Amino acid sequence: MSRIAYFGPIGTFTEQAARTFMTADDELVAADTIPQALDAVRRGEADAACVPVENSVEGAVPATLDSLAVGEPLIGVAEALLPVHFSILTRDDVGEIRTVASHPHALAQVRQWLADNLPGARAVAAGSTAAAAVAVQAGEFDAAVTAPVAVEHYPLKVLATEVADVRDARTRFLLMRRPPVVLPEPTGADRTSLVAAAANRTGALAELLTELATRGINLTRLDARPNKQNFGEYRFFIDFEGHVAEPRIADALAALRRRCRDVRFLGSFARADGVRATIEPAARNEDFTDAAGWVAAVQRGEQA
Repeated sequence: MSRIAYFGPIGTFTEQAARTFMTADDELVAADTIPQALDAVRRGEADAACVPVENSVEGAVPATLDSLAVGEPLIGVAEALLPVHFSILTRDDVGEIRTVASHPHALAQVRQWLADNLPGARAVAAGSTAAAAVAVQAGEFDAAVTAPVAVEHYPLKVLATEVADVRDARTRFLLMRRPPVVLPEPTGADRTSLVAAAANRTGALAELLTELATRGINLTRLDARPNKQNFGEYRFFIDFEGHVAEPRIADALAALRRRCRDVRFLGSFARADGVRATIEPAARNEDFTDAAGWVAAVQRGEQA
């Protein structure tokens, strides 16, 4: 049995995502914050942590990126992609809805719906969608924008469901474990994730991206976050197609390690959307293997 920590409390989208990683014997453990979920793994209190990493509307989740960049390293072994449609929950005895609470990311994704359907309501930020439901239950607010699963945990009335300004909005979640881990086998539709602290000088980021481009590796995400311990320095969170077990990806990681002051590997795993890698001519794994074999033959003094 494994214990999977997740960004709670119960009734969040992260709980829904964590359920997709579970087996029949696994147990879910709610944490109050994303850093607490990840630290539970670092301390050995949980075997894995499910955390949100990016949303198709609001972008990266800063708390996840910052927490993965520091502390004991963790490695991603799987990802999940969850459609983001909300429910609006109220108390049975509520009258006019004057306040609507939720996580800022959730409020941003239903802004137009609120303007059209609850024009007089004031939006209030909460720590999570589920925390907003708890506050509504306690009488602090009139309505909450929540994950659909929240109604299973809180005795509230569903005012509306399947609410979303962007109908195909999605959030990507990662399952993080403490090393050493057995990495998933490459599938041909994989993603590798890392964070790199480049030197604070002209062209540093361009050099990192060139290492990927010259190997025909397609970038899928790039985010920059400030180094909180050193003003003016940034960490770059980079996702790209491919798996570290592939020669072309391993070659790129070695090049990035040479160029960067610090590189942290965040995992290679199958993409939840199943999109296969785009491989340019002369950038196939066989090309890298053949080239390495040719160099080895030259080094041995054999016919090249």
